[in-house]
Amino acid sequence: MVAAKIANVAKDVLLAPVYLYQGRKVKRDTVRLPEPDGDRYGHIKLNPEKNVAINVDKMTAANQKTLSLMIVGDSAAAGVGSQTQQEALAGKLIPALQQQALIDEQFNTKFDEISWSLQATTGHTSFDILRRLYILPAPSASVDVMVLSVGVNDTTANVSPAKWQQQIEEIITIAQRKFGVGTLIFSRLPQMAQMPALPAPLNGFIGAKADKLDKILQQVCAEHIGVTYMATDFARMIDDHANGTPIDISVMFASDGFHPSSLMYGYWAQQLAELIAKLVDN
Repeated sequence: MVAAKIANVAKDVLLAPVYLYQGRKVKRDTVRLPEPDGDRYGHIKLNPEKNVAINVDKMTAANQKTLSLMIVGDSAAAGVGSQTQQEALAGKLIPALQQQALIDEQFNTKFDEISWSLQATTGHTSFDILRRLYILPAPSASVDVMVLSVGVNDTTANVSPAKWQQQIEEIITIAQRKFGVGTLIFSRLPQMAQMPALPAPLNGFIGAKADKLDKILQQVCAEHIGVTYMATDFARMIDDHANGTPIDISVMFASDGFHPSSLMYGYWAQQLAELIAKLVDN
C-alpha cells in the first residue's frame, strides 16, 4: 500500500508539466456554456389528479402538506449543459417526483404539493455554497429536503481534503440549524476521469482527486443524522439508455464534454426522486 502511494506520487511529480500544460489547454479551449434560462422556484401540485378537498377522509386531507424542496450547488445544480431549466436537474426532478407520487402510495398520501427553489451558480465551491447559505434569509418554514451538488470546483481548485471536510460539515450544520432541513442529500461527485473534455493522463489525475473528496463526503454523510450520500448510479444511467447495446459515452455529456447532458439530468433526477420518496416516507 505504502509502495503504491509512493509510486503514484512519483508518477504525478514526473507528469506535473503534462498536467499543467493540459490543464491550461482545457481551460482555454473548453466551451463556456451559460446557465439555462427558466424558473428557479415554483409551487405545484404533487399529484394534479388528486382532489384533496374531498371530505370522505378529513383526517387524511388535514395531514397532507407541502413538500419543501431546495436544490443548492454548482453549475450542475444550475443545469449548465441544458438549453432551459425544464431540461435541467430541477426541471426534470419536479415531474419525476409527480410520477413517484403515482406509484408510491405512502408518498402520495403524505404530500399534496411541492414548493421548490433553486440556489445554484456556476463555479461555486463548497466555500461559496456555505457563504450563500449564510447570506440567504431564513425560511418561514423548515425545508423538508435539500439537495446538494458540490465538489467539482473544489477538485479543480485543489481544495485540501481537510478544508473540504470542514466546509461540508459546516454546510450540514447551517442547513439543519438555519433552514431546519429534515433530509439533506449530497450527490456523489461525478466520475471526472470519464469526462470527454479531460485528456489522458490529466483525466486520471483529476479523477483520482475527485474520488478522494468523494470518499470524504461519504464518510461525513455517514456520521450525521438526516444526511444521505447519493451514489448516483452512472452505470445504470448508461444501461437504461443503451438497452444492453454499446453506446458512445459522450451522449451523457453536454457539448463542452464537462457538464451533464439533458439525458443525464433526466436519469439523475429519476434516481433522486426515488431516493427522496424513500427517505421522506420513513
